[in-house]
Amino acid sequence: MKFLDQLRTAERQNGSLLCVGLDPDPAKFPLHIRGDANKIFDFCAAIVDATADLVIAFKPQIAYFAAHRAEPQLELLVAHMRRTAPQVPVILDAKRGDIGSTAEQYAIEAFERYGADAVTLSPFMGFDSVQPYLKYHDKGAFLLCRTSNPGGDDFQSQRLSSVAGEPLLYEHIARLAQGPWNLNGQLGLVVGATYPAEIERVRALAPRLPLLIPGVGAQGGDALATVKAGWRAQQGETLAPIVVNSSRAILYASADADFAAVARAEALKTRALLRAAQS
Repeated sequence: MKFLDQLRTAERQNGSLLCVGLDPDPAKFPLHIRGDANKIFDFCAAIVDATADLVIAFKPQIAYFAAHRAEPQLELLVAHMRRTAPQVPVILDAKRGDIGSTAEQYAIEAFERYGADAVTLSPFMGFDSVQPYLKYHDKGAFLLCRTSNPGGDDFQSQRLSSVAGEPLLYEHIARLAQGPWNLNGQLGLVVGATYPAEIERVRALAPRLPLLIPGVGAQGGDALATVKAGWRAQQGETLAPIVVNSSRAILYASADADFAAVARAEALKTRALLRAAQS
């Protein structure tokens, strides 16, 4: 099954646009395991088990594993997801971007070592830095387009020239991803929930691409505005999925031993907000 089909299937089966981001920080773990990096798998697996029927995707952020030499725990975690939530695609949040020969190795890391269904990429070095990932025809790749951090304005909102009417950089990326770069229908775009007007603009430029939308929850993105700006349906069928990520607000909803149950309650609430915005 191709990645876009996986997303549509998970959206339909779980009735969800919610993606749970797995950013394990031992310093924020529940009190009984706080500070113990050896418990990264245990913590994340408990979150996965508690939310597997509520999400459209899981998004492990590789830096949170690598910083604690926990890459083997990430491998175990993805294998655990395959067993307990085979219907839910896994997006490896790595934001890779390098020359073609190096990108080939990163693609092996993402898709063969970790077994991810999709990966986040920086398009700054051009198409040859993206193409190696597209050789995996059943996998997906989300290109950074209009990110949720304030510093995104430094480049993404700049015009390509001083000529009036020339596109902004993020608009140019959206057009490339919708058009000539999207060889096998594998690309999506990362657009931050903190910029709903830009989500709507990206959706207009890329009406068929899935959008990965971080920033709902702890970063302050508005769930209603996000869905209104990015989700489109026709005759009851989603035209292209949106994957609305929440990490800290769900992961660290409780500091007690009941953290998984409280995370589930928070995920239920967020899923309901997103679903209500679809009506």
